[in-house]
Parts: sequence; structure tokens; C-alpha cells
Amino acid sequence: MSAVRSGLLVSVLLGTGLACAGAPAHAAPPVVHTEDIDRFYRVYDEAHGKPTAEALQAGYLDPGSAGLQQYLAARIKSAARLQQAIAARPADYAGARACVAPLGETKARLPAVFARLVEAYPAARIAPVTLLIGRDDTGGNTTPDGVIIGIETMCRARWMGDDVATRFVHIIAHEMTHVQQPAAQVETPGATLLFQALLEGGADFMAELTSGDTINPQLRQWTRGRECAIEQAFEKDALGVDLSHWMYNGVGTADKPGDLGYWVGYRIVKAYYDRATDKKAAITTLLHIDNASAPRFLQDSGWKPQTGC
Repeated sequence: MSAVRSGLLVSVLLGTGLACAGAPAHAAPPVVHTEDIDRFYRVYDEAHGKPTAEALQAGYLDPGSAGLQQYLAARIKSAARLQQAIAARPADYAGARACVAPLGETKARLPAVFARLVEAYPAARIAPVTLLIGRDDTGGNTTPDGVIIGIETMCRARWMGDDVATRFVHIIAHEMTHVQQPAAQVETPGATLLFQALLEGGADFMAELTSGDTINPQLRQWTRGRECAIEQAFEKDALGVDLSHWMYNGVGTADKPGDLGYWVGYRIVKAYYDRATDKKAAITTLLHIDNASAPRFLQDSGWKPQTGC
């Protein structure tokens, strides 16, 4: 999902062949904002779950954090649109409260995750993380202020696993990777499917490396036995600019999975990393992929679609 120091990285996590190293004792605690959630639910409760746009503006948006102000401009757009989303999907906003308490565990686990990111990529910038309530249309995003997580969306993302705290750890790790990717911070006219898949697949790979899993664990199961056909279809579309069948098309179902571009991109990035002798240099390269360098990265990865299907 997008619009993006010291020690020794030991080995591999869940399917990457790399195991998570522990956090250095001196790792600074990350800045994690949750106060917007408390403010939202004060307004929500006072209105018995049916806040007006005026109440949301005065009690939630106006006094909101810097992250919320940027997210308001980027995604929420207005108090009226937020009010309409709450009225249209009341169960999502009521249900999101179940994910508030586990955020304490999420926050406690983030220093180790970010320490692994810094270990793998010493130039990493650990930006602030803001957890808030949005229009129920995106789980993770990056803004100039850092990583933004919409808990109303992530709380219902059960395909990512039943453990709520873990689910939030993975999405934050994915989005913090986008902070490290210059190409994730700008619009790319003429972006190819290959480039966009490598951008998101790279974030999934780094999330697995640092937090233990990708944000698309369901795709490991849903693609089983179909890898050859999916990869061959991707290769045909890779240099085109139509993303609609591969990216940002929803989670889908076991019969018709969505976001398969994330899955293929991850496999290409992992192939590149596994092939590299200098792992830190490989990570620097994968984090700096752009539209022009994507074909060369694919070639250097050695990845090829499976055959025989």
C-alpha cells in the first residue's frame, strides 16, 4: 500500500532464508502517535456513533497531529467525506475499537523492527508513525511527516492474520520501507508494471526481513500450484503501464487473488538479494529502483518465470 545504524544482520525470516537479529540495546525508541485515535473516539462516543461533520472538524481534525493534517489533505479530504464514510460503514468504525488495545504491543515491538532496518540499511530514516482514523479506504500510507496507518481499515484486514498487534507491525514495516525509497515519494509518469511491482515487492521483502512477514501472507497459499501461469502472465505485461490486473485491485479471493504484482515483485527482489554476495549493497540497490533501472534490476536478479504450465 502506498501513494513509502549498527550491529550485524544474522540470517532469514519466514521463507526468505534470513532470521531476525535482535535490536541493539542503544536503539532509540521510534516516535509513534496514537492520540488522534483517542480524540476521534471522544467525538464518536459523544455522538453515539453518528458524529456530524462539524463535530469531526472541531473535535478531531482541527486539533489533530501533524500526521493527521497531512493525511487529511492526502486522503480524508474533508470532515464531510469522513462523516459520510462513518455513516456508510458504521460496523468498521465500531469494530476498529477492538484494535486499539493491541497497539500497545505493536509499539513495544517496533524498536526491534526498526533496528533491523537500520542494520540492513544504515542510511535508513526512521520517520514518525501516526495511527489514526481515516475514510476506511487505505491501511497504510506515507506522507512528508512519515508513516500513516488507518486503524479502521487495518482492523478488518484479517487476511493478514488473526493477531492484531502483529498485523500492525507488518504494515508499519512495509510503509517504513517506502520512506527509504526515493521513487515512492514522487509520481512517476509512465510507470511500468515491473517498476511498481518492484517498489511494492521490495517493501514486502524488507517487511519480512525486519518484521517477520509481508503484508500479503495470503498470497503464499492462494498462488500455490499456480506460480507458473501467474509468472508467465506477469512477464508478458511487465513493461506495460496497465496495472489494473496486478496492483491496487483489492485483496481478492482464493479463486481470484488481488495484488499479485506485490507477490511477483517480492519474488524478483528476493531472487536478487539471494544472488547478491554483498547483502547491504543489494538492499541499497533494491531501495533505489526507479522506472528506468527496473529492467536492469530484473535482469541482474536472474529471476525467470517458471515453465511447464
